[in-house]
Amino acid sequence: MTVVILANEELKQELMAQGSQSSVMIHWIEHIEQFNNYPDAAAYIDLLFTSDEKRMALLKKLPVRPIIITTFNSNQQPLPLHFVSINGWPTFLKRPVVEAHCDDDEIKKSAGVIFSLFNKTISWIAGGSAFPTARVVAMIINEAYFTLEEQVSTKEEIDLAMKLGTNYPYGPFEWSEKIGLSKIVSLLESLATEKKLYAPAPLLKLEAAQ
Repeated sequence: MTVVILANEELKQELMAQGSQSSVMIHWIEHIEQFNNYPDAAAYIDLLFTSDEKRMALLKKLPVRPIIITTFNSNQQPLPLHFVSINGWPTFLKRPVVEAHCDDDEIKKSAGVIFSLFNKTISWIAGGSAFPTARVVAMIINEAYFTLEEQVSTKEEIDLAMKLGTNYPYGPFEWSEKIGLSKIVSLLESLATEKKLYAPAPLLKLEAAQ
């Protein structure tokens, strides 16, 4: 099975964290236009997906195969039925379980096969909400920024306290740097349209804008 993947080196390593099956032929690409070079691929994976019209138009012109994209939300925007959205944020993709959403049962089956080639399983999330781990981690990061604003402690001390106290793999500020502050703010602002408690901390928004 041939799979074409657009990724940077970091996300490549995360996707391959559990290795891969010998039955998969992987073509790694660096630019979105290179998907067109593989019309016979069984699936296309865009781990660098950004929600813009030009990118979506290009992806929609690809053959109707599973097209897997990274989003923070299980239904961030209306997608064609052969699209699968996943939580592929940095640090999340290295796990053996991938959070994903799709509305088509046959595409779900195909996506399950594709990720099994990377020794991963899929946890299917219902539409209408953010992916659970992205949501939880974003809130932890947001609370850390509120704590920093109140001058309770420093970034370094908060990171250390969270790692020692909760056994998290990263402190909230370390995590925010790996994921990207703009991604965190976008998710929180999306959630805040329904519940104001998700509104991003002013300092978080300020640093994201820099």
